[in-house]
Amino acid sequence: MNHVLANPVPADAHTVADLRAAAAGCRNCPLWRHGTQTVFGEGNEHAKLVIVGEQPGDREDLAGHPFVGPAGSILDRVLEQCGVKREEVYVTNAVKHFKWELRGKRRLHKTPAQREIEACLPWLEAEVATLQPGLILCLGATAAKAVLGTTVRVNEARGHTLRSPDGRKVVVTMHPAYLLRLRPPTNEAAYQLFAADVELAVKGARA
Repeated sequence: MNHVLANPVPADAHTVADLRAAAAGCRNCPLWRHGTQTVFGEGNEHAKLVIVGEQPGDREDLAGHPFVGPAGSILDRVLEQCGVKREEVYVTNAVKHFKWELRGKRRLHKTPAQREIEACLPWLEAEVATLQPGLILCLGATAAKAVLGTTVRVNEARGHTLRSPDGRKVVVTMHPAYLLRLRPPTNEAAYQLFAADVELAVKGARA
């Protein structure tokens, strides 16, 4: 995972707690001006499986925790089907601030720009280096690009175990938020594909 901007990660940040504290003051891109707070990764610091999403949503921005909204509920349900509790994994996002646009009174998700992804990449790299997971599960194209360093078509990449530039095992799948936008019967078919990918990642992380 290569980045082109200045590295905002302090040299003396050696634990997830150190990284989280430092990231709270990150000003490496303009998104901090509009987000409520930095939403850093959290979970088991000895996790074999690290799950990377795109960015925090509205609920995550307000709560300060990743994957606590509807998409997070889907993720939790599928993990449980695979015999894994949320507390056993580590969840984070490629971008640590919520990027949004106002529609009426609602703050709606807006896709991060490439510069914003690159600005946050050192934090993700530092998380992975600290955690040393057995496998990284990327939820969506933004997460996949951050981890793999190249543009990825999710439909083509899913169902396979890939390798990141630093040699880590990677599985790519759709973001669970995508499932929320689908209607029956398409949503059920997509859910089964998502569940199969998560199961693949769980097994790969344990191997």
